[in-house]
Amino acid sequence: MAGMKGLKKQRRVQIILLAFVALTVSTGLIGYAMKDGINFFRSPTQVMTDPPRAGEVFRIGGLVEEGSIQRGQSETISFRVTDTNETIPVRFTGILPDLFSEGQGMVGTGSMQDGIFIATEILAKHDETYMPAEVIDALKQQGVYQDANTDS
Repeated sequence: MAGMKGLKKQRRVQIILLAFVALTVSTGLIGYAMKDGINFFRSPTQVMTDPPRAGEVFRIGGLVEEGSIQRGQSETISFRVTDTNETIPVRFTGILPDLFSEGQGMVGTGSMQDGIFIATEILAKHDETYMPAEVIDALKQQGVYQDANTDS
């Protein structure tokens, strides 16, 4: 009978260890997903040269290409975001920010589906307080970004 008691105790230790391992793994995955998903920023050029994984959530930023905005019948809008080197088609359903317009900077959160960036959120800003430094650097390199405080 003493053997049975030892077996039960061993079994309980195994279950506790298993639960601990499962918890550690899931916490790690959540942390990784958040780290990966929330701030992973790509320019259109980076999307083309280093394509994201299918379903990977990331942010894309650049300029809304002139003449590319197409509004559908519903709240769906299509446009292209460019860093003047590469251009990515974007589709978004929802209310666009007031400052959203052609030739202006935007940052979108979403994922790629069949070569189109399906955005869940679009942010538009003219000033450097919102635009990620990477976008500004990319645009300045191309010579298309002017600082917000200079009169254009």
